[in-house]
Amino acid sequence: MPKAIVISPSEDYHTLRLKDVSLPSPGPQELLLQIVATALNHRDLYIRQNLYPSISFESPLLADACALVRPHPSQESQNLRFPASTRVLINPGSGWLSDSAGPEGAYTVHGGTSTSPLGMLQEYVAVPEAEVELAPDHLSDAEAAALPVTGLTAWRALSTKSGNAEAGRNILVTGIGGGVALMVLLFGVAKGCNIYVTSSSHEKIERAASLGAKGGVLYTEEEGWPKALRRLLPHDRPFLDAVIDGAGGDIVGSTWKLLKLGGVIVSYGMTSLAQPTLPMQAVMKNIELKGSTMGSRTEFGAMVRFVREHKIRPVVDRVVTGIDNLEPIDGLFEGMKDGRHFGKLVVEVQPRNTEDQVQSKL
Repeated sequence: MPKAIVISPSEDYHTLRLKDVSLPSPGPQELLLQIVATALNHRDLYIRQNLYPSISFESPLLADACALVRPHPSQESQNLRFPASTRVLINPGSGWLSDSAGPEGAYTVHGGTSTSPLGMLQEYVAVPEAEVELAPDHLSDAEAAALPVTGLTAWRALSTKSGNAEAGRNILVTGIGGGVALMVLLFGVAKGCNIYVTSSSHEKIERAASLGAKGGVLYTEEEGWPKALRRLLPHDRPFLDAVIDGAGGDIVGSTWKLLKLGGVIVSYGMTSLAQPTLPMQAVMKNIELKGSTMGSRTEFGAMVRFVREHKIRPVVDRVVTGIDNLEPIDGLFEGMKDGRHFGKLVVEVQPRNTEDQVQSKL
């Protein structure tokens, strides 16, 4: 029988459990997909830490997926766009079609909650054909699996919400090393933005520079890191146009002096668990603080097309192979917990065979 990984209840940190599941039967205009690889996001850690709403102990974990279309008898008479062995990416959420302001109705992210029965840490899923995109050929399976959640979140934060995704604009990306921050960096560089980063690690700043960042500062060791950052900005544009932040805390207080009049701070998460505040000085400077979460189906398609056009490669930190390899998979969660990773943590559920690799490129 096909396998899936769910969680079993524990007081402080829910444990991983491998279980047998039935092979899904796709309905009309649905695809039967074999999950090739999937990837962790911070929400998956929060689910295990009991810090996320509507936790399910039956729905498989994880929202990211690179998958292969598999034939099914129920689909023989249907005119489907994706033939068998096509490699696809699955939209990591549902209920949000195209409204740039926010979801049109109830929006849910797949994996580990009772709001969606679908999770990607399993061997097979059935999803509507309208919810998948052709995976870019230049990506490995691990890179493709690393893209959906962080790519979509980063795309919306930078391209839709910041209003500054233009060549020559100065963008600060905080906490470089996480998946979303790295995708903002990669998207921004491809758009010609000047990207600056913060980190607690010299090594991560150096690696960000190798990916195209103009510079970075240590927020943990440099007293007054905003002043250090100011010294890095171009003489002809000595201010920030936007900040893309996933930590929360005192991000407004730390950056409002650096931002231009009407500058934008986009918050896509609060990993520090501290709430940002908006001081009156920022109000008088017309600074905008905007929330941003995931993105629409339309934004997902636009993001994948941009990745394909610009040959962008998500950064992968580590890969574990095999859905039954529970201890190393658990180790990926520990790696996310300690924050030392640089890029995505990936589970290769079922490696493709040679025939599949050929067919997916036809």
